Amino acid sequence: MDFTTLNKTSSTGSGAANQLSTKNAVDTQDRFLKLLVAQMQNQDPMNPMDNAQVTSQMAQIQTVSGISGLDKSIQSLASQFGQMQTLQGVALVGRDVSIEGNKMVIANNRGQGAFELSGPANKVKLEVLSPAGTVLDTVELGAQSAGLHQFDWSAEKSKGYTQVNFRITATSGTAPVSNTLYSTDKVTAVSTNSSGKLQVQLENLGQVAYTAIKSVD
Repeated sequence: MDFTTLNKTSSTGSGAANQLSTKNAVDTQDRFLKLLVAQMQNQDPMNPMDNAQVTSQMAQIQTVSGISGLDKSIQSLASQFGQMQTLQGVALVGRDVSIEGNKMVIANNRGQGAFELSGPANKVKLEVLSPAGTVLDTVELGAQSAGLHQFDWSAEKSKGYTQVNFRITATSGTAPVSNTLYSTDKVTAVSTNSSGKLQVQLENLGQVAYTAIKSVD
């Protein structure tokens, strides 16, 4: 993937924004100084401005200048972060990733998925469902600790489906343990949307936000 055009465009846009920001800051300071000079020239000679007032107004000028400099620094950091995130996204092409969801893709007669437990469970059950909701298989996964767990499912009972659903039931004694389900799929491409946010194209599950990725295999 060639980033020359992307970087050139980003640099040009950033440069124009910085020039505009600098010009606005200079114009603001110029107007402020003119108003201050006019105020001093037309002040009441019997009640002139004291040093504290002058110092306070000069400090305001410095504050405006400082904010302008900070704004330029933030814009520069945002641009660098965007480029770094894009490069990280490219490195994901061809890798398996997990995103939140209950879909399981069947490939090479096997399915993969993941789940995250909010606490330890002494009994965890995996149920594989057809697209219509019929239970195709039930697998006892035994006791599991809190956190993220991945599983492989032998798809002998998939009945020809290329994509099925799954659910996890976990308990600690008689108390249910809440869980979050994750689908696993392969990254085929990366792109940015109209808002400049990085998107990841998955082989079977379509396009998702880069930030939706939970783990990478």
